[in-house]
Amino acid sequence: MPRFHRRSDDGEQYGATTLELFYDLVFVFAVTQISHLLISHLTWEGAGQSAIALLVIWWAWQYTTWVMNELDPESNLVQLLLIGLMLASMLMAIAIPKAFGARALLFAGSYVVIQVGRHAFLTFVAAPRGSHERRRATPILIWFCASGVFWIAGAIATGQARTALWLAALAIDYVAPLVTYWLPGSRRVTADDWQVSTTHFTERFGLFVIIALGVSIVVTGATTSQLRLDTATLAAFVAAFLSTAAFWWLYFTSVSHLWERALETTDHRTELARDAYTYGHILIIAGIILAAVGDEVLITRTTHDLTTAELTALVAGPTVYLLAQATLRYRITHTLSPRRLTGAALCIAVGLAGASRPALAVGFLLVAVLAGVVTADLLVASRR
Repeated sequence: MPRFHRRSDDGEQYGATTLELFYDLVFVFAVTQISHLLISHLTWEGAGQSAIALLVIWWAWQYTTWVMNELDPESNLVQLLLIGLMLASMLMAIAIPKAFGARALLFAGSYVVIQVGRHAFLTFVAAPRGSHERRRATPILIWFCASGVFWIAGAIATGQARTALWLAALAIDYVAPLVTYWLPGSRRVTADDWQVSTTHFTERFGLFVIIALGVSIVVTGATTSQLRLDTATLAAFVAAFLSTAAFWWLYFTSVSHLWERALETTDHRTELARDAYTYGHILIIAGIILAAVGDEVLITRTTHDLTTAELTALVAGPTVYLLAQATLRYRITHTLSPRRLTGAALCIAVGLAGASRPALAVGFLLVAVLAGVVTADLLVASRR
């Protein structure tokens, strides 16, 4: 057994530790920063910048989750590693509002330190020379060093050059797992080189969904507390809360346990974990963040007609969330999800019909759609 790796019997399952929950607190702040960035820049440019920030934050978090699926959380050195990653993640989150301006180097530099530092530890500290773990960690470290050049170059550049370099860096980072970190002339890393503990793994990703839902609750409460509590505002608050509750129900009551069971029983666990969780769950998180932005629009514009940008923000959250769940179901079970596809289509229809209606009416129509999908899930479950 390599140093700093978990000592457990084959097949033994374990959950998240308090240190991992402590680490997650940084990402509550990071997701809040992303939602505020989008709220304050409700344009296509702002949406693109928010998307890049989310992709960066997500990639830093999920790689740490994969690593902690194997490392021993009781080791003092592993604990120090996670606290160090937490500090760098905090600096990265602080930079988000000005990541495309004065704090670009702090944003990109913190991300590179997280990715390169973590896998340098795996390569040179946690894994003995010539071990399977070092052969597996080395190509990942090289890929991160390659993308890091583009991240730092983009931070130094300005304007469109910065965006182009960062998009190239993101492409390198996001393609790497799909080609299993292939390097010319070296032994290819295969999916069998990882052993995923499903209970810990699915719990960690479920906790990030909770993080995003918590940010939605914070945005709803903070926005409402700053306004006069008339009937329209309270009604909008109720609609926003019910929407968040429906999001929780559709994930944790309807599908999360089914996806965990599928991951536990598949013969291709690593590939499914990569596709459904590493890649697929970012769409779920994006839907929740968009919904948080939509909640603020709903509460602050209750009786007003919406601009195109505001209407898009309000409708996009539940639409993306339902489509994300439908996409994940197809990847996991190779079957369609008619309830979620129908719900997404109805959300789009609400958006098309909501151009001349006040925000409150659009918000309650979207809640009705989500409630319909929840009810349909309950009916199907009762028949089972």
